[in-house]
Amino acid sequence: MSDDPPYAAPLIDLKSDDHFMGQALRLAQRAYQQEEVPIGAVIVKDQRVIARAFNQVETLKDGTAHAEMLALTQAQSVIEDWRLTECDLYVTKEPCPMCAGAIVHCRLRRVIFGCPDEKGGAAGGLLNLLQHPSLNHACEITDSVMHDECLGILQSFFRERRQAAKE
Repeated sequence: MSDDPPYAAPLIDLKSDDHFMGQALRLAQRAYQQEEVPIGAVIVKDQRVIARAFNQVETLKDGTAHAEMLALTQAQSVIEDWRLTECDLYVTKEPCPMCAGAIVHCRLRRVIFGCPDEKGGAAGGLLNLLQHPSLNHACEITDSVMHDECLGILQSFFRERRQAAKE
């Protein structure tokens, strides 16, 4: 048993995967409000968020405006280098092949995602570009962080879209 009083332990671990995924989820909610597919992403370096983004494909009329791609661009600008070797990406849904390719190219250290995408994910769902043996970099992968919350927002969004299409 610890000699520390019970109030000595922090109530919220501000450096945990759940904390950073929670920030990505808040961004996904912003995407939802703008009628974008609700995916949010944050990039962390030295336990500090250096980039935040959410899907803006419809808003920007740009098929490459995925949360991950926008966050990568921001992070590179912040650290003034295209190599993000000391950075971790938190994203609410498993990255697609386009995003995974960019993640490998930028050499992110770690990718943490909420829910898998078995039909189109490129971090182990459909395929695994993030750890492909013939590529020059591999990322550590942590999946299913806040899985239910990340999946839930996507399911709600698409359920509403299907309902609206019927009306």
